[in-house]
Amino acid sequence: MTEEKTTGLSRRRFFKWVGGASLLAIGGQAFFFLRSCIPNVLYEPVKRIKVGLPNVFPQGHKFLSAFRIFVFKEEKGMHTVSCVCTHLGCNVQISEFSQPRKVKHGDEEVEETFEFVCPCHGSKFRADGTNYCGPAPTPLPHYKMEIAQDDGQVVVDKGEEVDKNARLKVEA
Repeated sequence: MTEEKTTGLSRRRFFKWVGGASLLAIGGQAFFFLRSCIPNVLYEPVKRIKVGLPNVFPQGHKFLSAFRIFVFKEEKGMHTVSCVCTHLGCNVQISEFSQPRKVKHGDEEVEETFEFVCPCHGSKFRADGTNYCGPAPTPLPHYKMEIAQDDGQVVVDKGEEVDKNARLKVEA
């Protein structure tokens, strides 16, 4: 009997090596594909924003374009309304009336001096944000407001909507 020595790579060993390398490559690709589904950074706007001290807001309204909100200061207190039209997201604008108008809200009649108008598609909203004309399907949201404990600034929480009659009590 003669003994033959194989000095090269056997066929079986070669295919095991190729199969293992293929599985490793497929596993690596699957890992990187699944990892790409998880974002490294969330590009969401901040929900809680400090907008300033209460005394910097004049009586009436102030538009804060960076945050896309209107801040109102009245005798009853402060409140904030989104300026984002509920139709397609355009910024609504305040349209002042030349003379106050009486508008019926439920059972009571209220005098309004302005309305919100969307320049994109003509939606109109009453002063309380209620939609009454145009394609906008829902009213403008009102956001929760509070005073920050650390520095006394007004904080608007765009992640929490409140009733249109909610007011933040501030001292004049």
